[in-house]
Amino acid sequence: MDEKKTFDEAAEEIVSLAGEKHFKTIREKLLVFNSPDIAEILEEVLEEVGITETVIIFRLLPKDISVEVFSYLPSDDQVRIINAITDTEISYIIDELDFDDKIDVLEELPANLVDKILEKTPKNERSLINTFLNYPEDCAGTLMTPDYISLEQSWTVRRALRHIKNVGMDSETVYTCYVKSAGRVLEGIVSLRTLVVSDDDVLISDLMHTDIVSINVYEDQEEVSEKFKKYGFIAIPVVDNEKRLVGIITVDDIFDVIEEEATEDMERMAGVLDDSDTEYLDMSVWQQVKNRFPWLFFLMLSYILTGSIISTSEATLASVPALIIYMPMLMGTGGNSGSQSATLVIRGLSVGDIELKDALRVLWKEFRISFVIGLSLSVLNFVRVMIEQRGDPLQVQIALTVSVAMVAIVVAAKCIGSMLPMAAKKVGIDPALMASPMISSLTDMVSIGTYLLLAGAFLGVIG
Repeated sequence: MDEKKTFDEAAEEIVSLAGEKHFKTIREKLLVFNSPDIAEILEEVLEEVGITETVIIFRLLPKDISVEVFSYLPSDDQVRIINAITDTEISYIIDELDFDDKIDVLEELPANLVDKILEKTPKNERSLINTFLNYPEDCAGTLMTPDYISLEQSWTVRRALRHIKNVGMDSETVYTCYVKSAGRVLEGIVSLRTLVVSDDDVLISDLMHTDIVSINVYEDQEEVSEKFKKYGFIAIPVVDNEKRLVGIITVDDIFDVIEEEATEDMERMAGVLDDSDTEYLDMSVWQQVKNRFPWLFFLMLSYILTGSIISTSEATLASVPALIIYMPMLMGTGGNSGSQSATLVIRGLSVGDIELKDALRVLWKEFRISFVIGLSLSVLNFVRVMIEQRGDPLQVQIALTVSVAMVAIVVAAKCIGSMLPMAAKKVGIDPALMASPMISSLTDMVSIGTYLLLAGAFLGVIG
């Protein structure tokens, strides 16, 4: 807590100094922090003070530190800094960035600026960069780096370790080495630990593991993140359709993907259609309206149907006005019940705990759960209604209507909430779209229809 408070105070002081243009003092204060912290402080300076002061501070940092700091900045801030510095500075930053970070930056820059940078890039590296930039968005190819350690089967441990010493500083990781054939086909993997504890004259072919978990270069990034979570690796090799090794993805690169996927699911569960990476405060009001309006409009139409159901039962409600009191409670309970089930099933689908083949098992489990919950709530409500409606000649009928409706609504809502996400996945729609807003709308219609139907049956009044 004290450490966080100290950092926040330091950041606030540096922002204040930036406004007063005390740049030399700022440099001294910044250099006591590590690169991610400096990047976080620069974000605040950029937001609170402006791009001019931020660029001055950025230029005052030692070159090696400035490159590291740049790699930790959000893509929008990277682009703003790139647009404010010289071509020479841009070239230096791009040259010094790790390859995967370099690709991330180039993907965000305007095409004319990318062309200018590539003109000054060596031909072999330019060809490699263009290959990476042309991979489809959100596939494994956009996450990988070609900076890995490759070995040959015929090498001895002595030669392999010597090779690692020569190229290790330029590699993304040295902990796992990849064994390729002459045609670049991935043949096996061997860990640095195995190499270090093995005799110098042992051949790599005798040490390598051939049961390889790999990723196809066109595999979706969400599936990539699932493999990292499943196997717990720090790096996974990426191969093309001919099983040739084209790069590796390290666990630090997948953190951003996991965050993006979680954010996307949250937005869809809330009925927000946002495909951009723009932060909330940086997004215009009009863009926010466009993201939110379509789903709200669709859900509004569904409530028109709910209103129609109510209007067809005017006679029932007019005969027994007490029924109206319990409508909000039943609708709310139905919506909440459905949302509970939908949330759990969506999470199960996303982490692989639930598969489409489990649909009947899920339905049976949710039916039993909902029946017990519905029955428990109905008993409580029966007592409540009997107390509230004492003296009314229809006291028992109203209590029965509400109680039986509660059981039916909870069972129906939980079954709908559990099955809709699975149905969505079956037809290729993101299950997250079947979350709270959609479930609430559907269960409201089911709740009202069920309640009024039961009212007609128990009270002998047909609307």
